[in-house]
Amino acid sequence: MNMTLVPTGSFLIRTRATGSLDAILASCVGITIYDPEAEVGGLIHLLLPEPVNPAGSRNPEKYASTGLPIFLRTLCDAGASLGRMQASMAGGALVEPLSELDLILDIGGRTAEVAEKILDYNGIKVQRRETGGLLGCRLRLDLNTWESSIEPLGVLENNSCVEDLRIPSEDELDRKIERVKPIPQVALKLVRMINDPQYEVKDLAGEVLKDQVLSAKVLRLCNSVFFGLKSRVDSIDRAIVLLGDKRFLRLAVSASLEDIFPEKGGYSLCKGGIYHHALGMAMLLETLAGFYGRVSPGIAYTAGLLHDIGKVVLDQFLGPVLPLFYRRMNGEGIGLVRLEKDSFGFDHAEAGLRLAKRWGLPLSLRDAIGYHHCPERAKDAPELAELVYLGELIGSKVLPGKDLEHLDKDELAMRLKIMGMKRDEFSRLIDLVPKELFLASSSEAAMA
Repeated sequence: MNMTLVPTGSFLIRTRATGSLDAILASCVGITIYDPEAEVGGLIHLLLPEPVNPAGSRNPEKYASTGLPIFLRTLCDAGASLGRMQASMAGGALVEPLSELDLILDIGGRTAEVAEKILDYNGIKVQRRETGGLLGCRLRLDLNTWESSIEPLGVLENNSCVEDLRIPSEDELDRKIERVKPIPQVALKLVRMINDPQYEVKDLAGEVLKDQVLSAKVLRLCNSVFFGLKSRVDSIDRAIVLLGDKRFLRLAVSASLEDIFPEKGGYSLCKGGIYHHALGMAMLLETLAGFYGRVSPGIAYTAGLLHDIGKVVLDQFLGPVLPLFYRRMNGEGIGLVRLEKDSFGFDHAEAGLRLAKRWGLPLSLRDAIGYHHCPERAKDAPELAELVYLGELIGSKVLPGKDLEHLDKDELAMRLKIMGMKRDEFSRLIDLVPKELFLASSSEAAMA
């Protein structure tokens, strides 16, 4: 089937055709609507119930209160009639493990409630509704039959048991670390440049151009949906002009680290899932750092790229216990860190910290890698570790389908307080997620 993914904060409308419109949903809400007589239908993918700051009006399709009326008017302009429209709605999951703050904010539930009121006001019958719950889902509108379907995400068909589970020794962990590809020297140089405000642009371009493979990766990434450039880039000099030297520097670091992450594995829920999660987190943390004001956006970007590097180590152990991981995460709602501890005796943050020390990474990045699940233990860069924790939490809510991760959110309110943020500001943080990440998530889900 020819499938078109609808990114968060947008909608698509089609007349009868082959293929489908799809949305990957966690706390977001998706709605399909069609008019069987006019043979016009579409799908909208909503992020939040209403705008949380004045800037939200620049992208009204993200919100139920503003986006759904626009969606309905566009359907009518295409020939549909409100009186004949039929709808299906999905999403709005809480995404376990749950915290008290999840229940209080209930972002997905409030988005669904606003959408239902608008549909009811316009006399549109909701034929199928599967909202709430604890798991993400895929909402699909078949353009040939106009049928809507809702399928859960992350459910593993193989429910086989794992017997005789053996905890690896520290020596085995160290041997797995030795098998990880060494960090490229050019990547270390670029990381140092990010920490040095006095670097020269010509030095940056020179480092990239020395390596033809890296140059090709940089240009490919530059032309990807992650960076959203309107014109195609065919040279390093052109890329620097369009992106600016700081943004290009971060892109070059991203490209230099790509080969370290495996394309497939237990932690990846799509092709290249660990790397795409890292790249998405880098862009998200860069944006959050600008809002937070206490962490350099460049350091935050690099921390996003490397925070889960320990998963590259543990992925080598994960294969035999993968069915157990999926069953306990999705069926019992157990967080990933606890499962890793139960299965391996150590978690991906601890494994990542060992690898970071082996690579000689700066102390600030070691804190981000080793303590992003327990930022209170960070000594050199606690605010950076807190920022990574928040970024992971936001990503798990609105960017599902890439990477195996369930977070412990019990201390979120306390961590927001430490960072000087109020509890009700969490919705505003979600609103800061760069639009390019939603486009990238759709692109990756299409490859899965």
